[in-house]
Amino acid sequence: METGYNREFLEKLAKARMPFGKYKDRYLTELPEAYLVWFRQKGFPGGTLGKQLEAVLEIKANGLEQLLRNIRNITE
Repeated sequence: METGYNREFLEKLAKARMPFGKYKDRYLTELPEAYLVWFRQKGFPGGTLGKQLEAVLEIKANGLEQLLRNIRNITE
């Protein structure tokens, strides 16, 4: 997993929404950590969404989700 996130990636991540399932249209940053852990165990989807979900889990695990909320509020 990429450990250094650039500004553009973080701005997109802060605004990204879940495109399907039970949590459709929720911000990825607002997904329950247990749901993200389930994805890690089953395998993240491919492409951008998988990278974003993996990043959100890493950010939440380190207690930094407020950072993404702040970015979202500033860029809206």
